[in-house]
Amino acid sequence: MKFSLISAGPNEGIDTREGRKSIAAFPPLSLAYLAAVLEQEGVEVSILDQPAHGLSNDEAARWVEKENPDVVGFSTLASSGRTAAEISGKIKEKNPDVVTVFGNHHATFNAERILKKYLAVDIVARGEGERTVVQLARCLKNGEDLKTVQGINYRNGGEVAATPNQPLIKDLDTIPFPDRNLIGAEYHCLMAGANVAPKKFTSIVTSRGCAYSCRFCSCTEFVRNRWRARSAENTLEEMCLLASEGYKQLIFVDDNFTLNPKRAIAICRGMQREKLDMEWIAEGRVDNFSYELAREMVKAGLRILYFGIESANQRILNYYKKTITPAQAETAIRTAKKAGVDVIVGSFIVGAPDETRQEIENTINFAVRNRIDIPQFNILGAHPGNDIWNEFEAKGLLNAEEHWEGGIAVAEICPTAVPLEEVKKMTHSAFRRHVSRPSFIVEQLAKTLRSGYLRNVMLSNIARIAEIREGANSVT
Repeated sequence: MKFSLISAGPNEGIDTREGRKSIAAFPPLSLAYLAAVLEQEGVEVSILDQPAHGLSNDEAARWVEKENPDVVGFSTLASSGRTAAEISGKIKEKNPDVVTVFGNHHATFNAERILKKYLAVDIVARGEGERTVVQLARCLKNGEDLKTVQGINYRNGGEVAATPNQPLIKDLDTIPFPDRNLIGAEYHCLMAGANVAPKKFTSIVTSRGCAYSCRFCSCTEFVRNRWRARSAENTLEEMCLLASEGYKQLIFVDDNFTLNPKRAIAICRGMQREKLDMEWIAEGRVDNFSYELAREMVKAGLRILYFGIESANQRILNYYKKTITPAQAETAIRTAKKAGVDVIVGSFIVGAPDETRQEIENTINFAVRNRIDIPQFNILGAHPGNDIWNEFEAKGLLNAEEHWEGGIAVAEICPTAVPLEEVKKMTHSAFRRHVSRPSFIVEQLAKTLRSGYLRNVMLSNIARIAEIREGANSVT
């Protein structure tokens, strides 16, 4: 038996640059994990990261035809679900007998809708996939009834059937390391248009889920409000493997890398003990970020730290159920700077239902006042799986059947919100103002002179721009 797994590209209508940032920025670890457990089961596996390879939908379908698998599995997000459906249709035209399966967040929260709309999709796998994909492989190989596979939706006659949820994997150390060798693509991390990971780069996940209930996030629902962590020893074993394979830079893609500071410190001290020469990016919560933790992270190679600050207004934070305060965010930023973090990224969400223009300005000014290196201003969205979606569907302000495939900005449907186009203009202008200030430019130049990492990033991006210009000149 053979499985071919595809990370689909951005849906038609999504800006190509934005699509690559959201979909092809990092290796599709979810598929690499599925590949690892299938290989343990004796199943042949191939992986295609469509956007990373720059393939059209027709080319992706031809790749599948060449691979000739028994099963094609798609990792789908809101930004890629329609693309996956189109490729499925092209695959079925050539080979009606191949089994097509959708998984990941988009599939989990829209299982029945997908099967009703897209007849070329046979099965939808919900939630965590490692156990489900193994059960499915055994079921299909042995010709058993799909009702024996937990965590799936499928067609049963003219109806869509659903099996009980797959139990979450309690001990993440029992899962084999993801098989990155099958992916066959080169990745780099882009922030504010710059390649901040010019060396051999990959991603790693050391925990799954989140213990919090932020209303704008679907993670809570996806993992049933559970946070599970790999041990520091298991994490370090994988990192040593990555180092032996030549990786020099990585990003921790955990939803909450620092949720347990003791575990995070143990990982960092282990990296120092193993003398792992790696530069890395991670997320930190502002309400449990100590100087001790920050210093251990920096000594272990942390270069970019991402804080989910969301708003400078406590009223809006309370609406989001973020359970932090602006004062905690300010303290965490000062702590990170004192500890020697090279780059601090602050993520903000604006466009809440009755958020005022002044409150949006407060958030913009917070980024300036606290000298955040890279502010990311996001617009609040309603998506299947997050509580914001449930709220506006219940209020009758959101047509679920119209927006389930891509979600929608709250400012587009809420009469009390600042209009969407105005919010966009405010955030775009805010970012330009932030990075064009003379004081910001002087501070960044001084930091670059002090930091070997930032100097390398600057030189790599100058070379990259020169290559792009040279290529453009040769075309003209």
